Amino acid sequence: MTISMQNPNTVHPPVGRYHHVARVRASEFLFLAGQVAIDDAGEMVGVGDMGAQTTQAWRNVGKVLEGVGASYANIVQIRTYLVGADGLPSYLDARSEFFDEVFPNGVGPPNTLVFVAALFEEEMLVEIEVVAAL
Repeated sequence: MTISMQNPNTVHPPVGRYHHVARVRASEFLFLAGQVAIDDAGEMVGVGDMGAQTTQAWRNVGKVLEGVGASYANIVQIRTYLVGADGLPSYLDARSEFFDEVFPNGVGPPNTLVFVAALFEEEMLVEIEVVAAL
């Protein structure tokens, strides 16, 4: 499997910590269900705190990937859903800190950020969905 993150010169530079394109040669793709801030005991983490929920959701992504023999390095696309825009700074701070750990070379995969009115439970503020390649 090979993954090459690219920013074609035919479009503006990315406005965040991502690349416009993930070029992938792989034998298998993994489509993860959206991960939210529920811990191993089934409890909601960080009620009212988008940053804390972001960190827990990313931890859950890592656990799902590990469970199928992959890691953050296998991620080729990210889609993030945030409830409202008010928590965006907290989300960005938590994501930046987490990305420094899991993408230390600064090569983040394509990422789409979507603001939504609500997720499936009222306390949930963040849901992260990824596609990975093996």
